[in-house]
Amino acid sequence: MKVAVIRKAHFNAAHRLHNPSWSDQKNQEVFGLCNNPNWHGHNYELEVKVSGDIDPETGMVIDLGWLADLIKQEIELRFDHKNLNLDTVEFRDLNPTAENMCVVIWQILRAKLPEILDLHIRLYETPRNFVEFPA
Repeated sequence: MKVAVIRKAHFNAAHRLHNPSWSDQKNQEVFGLCNNPNWHGHNYELEVKVSGDIDPETGMVIDLGWLADLIKQEIELRFDHKNLNLDTVEFRDLNPTAENMCVVIWQILRAKLPEILDLHIRLYETPRNFVEFPA
């Protein structure tokens, strides 16, 4: 019997949506205000859902304190108050759309979790716009 455990986190970051192989006009047409050369920022809300069987010895799927520390160390400290395009290795050559961010966060955390646990990420860019991975 699988149970889902969900931990919320928060970070603030700036970015610019831009495809360097396109003209300035096409970037503006596709990305609009998000293509501002002076950047723009978001207050990201993150939900990390870990699913698995309840451990009969601990009564837990995962230690929430350990999960909170993992998210802080691997995600919040990496991305909080950063310019994603300039300050992070992950988005130096990858357009920091919410979709790409969600997949990158999943990849980072997936590498640190036991394989027997399932992982699902939900990232809110605004209260009304969010993405999930896997879909």
